[in-house]
Amino acid sequence: MYKKNSFTLVEILIVVAILGLLAGIAIPNMIKAREGAEENACRGNMAMIEAAIEQWALDNNIASGTDVAANQSNWDDYLRDGTLPSCPGGGAYSYTGGGKSGKLYDDYEVQCSIH
Repeated sequence: MYKKNSFTLVEILIVVAILGLLAGIAIPNMIKAREGAEENACRGNMAMIEAAIEQWALDNNIASGTDVAANQSNWDDYLRDGTLPSCPGGGAYSYTGGGKSGKLYDDYEVQCSIH
C-alpha cells in the first residue's frame, strides 16, 4: 500500500498564497503604526523641550523674545539626562519665541523638520 509522507505541490502553493495574503495585509499596517509611533515620540520630545525652555526662562527671569537657540547650553540642564533628545524620524528641531505676550517668558515653540 502507498504511504503519503510529503505534501503535494497544490497544498504547498495554497499555504504560500495564504501567507502572502496575510503579509500583504499586515505589512502596510505595521508601517503605518511605526510612522505613528515615531510622530508621537517626536511630539513628546518637542513638548519636553518646550517645558525645559519655559522652566529655564522662569527660573532665570528671561525676557520675552530672547534667542533660546543661542542659550541652549543653559537650558540643557532642564532636560532629562541633560541632553537634547533627537527626533526618531531623523528630523532636526528648531526653536522660536515670539515675544508677543509681554510675559517674562514667552510660549517658545519647538518645531521638527519632519513632523
